[in-house]
Amino acid sequence: MLLKDALQPILMQTVEGTPVFVHTSPLADFAHGSASILADKMALKMVGPDGFVVTETGHGADIGLEKFFNIKCRYSDLQPDVVVMVTTIRSLKMHGGDHTVQTGLPLRKEYLQENLKHLETGCCHLRKQVENAQAFGLPVIVAVNKFSSDTDAELQLVCSQARQAGAFEAVQCTNWSEGGAGALNLAGAVQRAAQQPNLFKFLYDPQIPAVDKLRIVAKRMYSAKDIELSPKAVEKLALYTKQGFGNLPVCVAKTHLSLSNDPMLKGVPTDFILPITDINVNAGAGFLCSLTGSTNTEVDDPMWPCFHGNNLYSDRK
Repeated sequence: MLLKDALQPILMQTVEGTPVFVHTSPLADFAHGSASILADKMALKMVGPDGFVVTETGHGADIGLEKFFNIKCRYSDLQPDVVVMVTTIRSLKMHGGDHTVQTGLPLRKEYLQENLKHLETGCCHLRKQVENAQAFGLPVIVAVNKFSSDTDAELQLVCSQARQAGAFEAVQCTNWSEGGAGALNLAGAVQRAAQQPNLFKFLYDPQIPAVDKLRIVAKRMYSAKDIELSPKAVEKLALYTKQGFGNLPVCVAKTHLSLSNDPMLKGVPTDFILPITDINVNAGAGFLCSLTGSTNTEVDDPMWPCFHGNNLYSDRK
């Protein structure tokens, strides 16, 4: 009874009057990290065959987008036309910087002033995320959310890196300061990309063994060398397979602060083993959730509402 109203998506609007559905968004570091299928279908019905629906997936293309495609799209039978990947100069500097960013402390000057060295180093993260998105066969647009502290040299560097990585287009956006008018170039790029042939594909066949599905995700999305299952994970996976859950898609509960399972490891690691410490089955939602030891779930950690705000690479204003 407490949740009966939660089954109904909430229709809201932006300050400029654009309709927005708000309906569920479990965090992508331990779930699929996307809005509900019901909200997407209602939005598609609202805009009609010639309209566009933008649906969000949490965190980067290594965990959020991968689960959006392999879990949500598989169940919804909806195939997106375009991937829009949003980035900022400051977040890429933090990926390429030498210092840890801590919530509550002032940012170092390296992150507040022009620093092409840190930015170029951090762009390896962007290139990998573009590569990850392309693995699903869709055109990728990189939207650089421009802030007043960004310089022309920094913006040009990021756009150049994105195009070199294979992005369909890289667009500077000023919606932070100008609202919808600052994203018109991005909207045009999305329209052009949507006219491309839709070659969408999943990363794996759900009928293959769960271990193989996990290995494909770890190698293709995280650049891991391999995976290693703990005895507990092996035992539970055997039980779930016997119970008929082996054909479910997989969800990797992993930190969103790094491509690896180590939240302090920056860049694109290529020689690490992803440890699978435990595996749970979410039978209702329809996926196997594997824990990597680097992420607590909401149920495991009563302080979750506090530490979720400690996103070291966040640029939200």
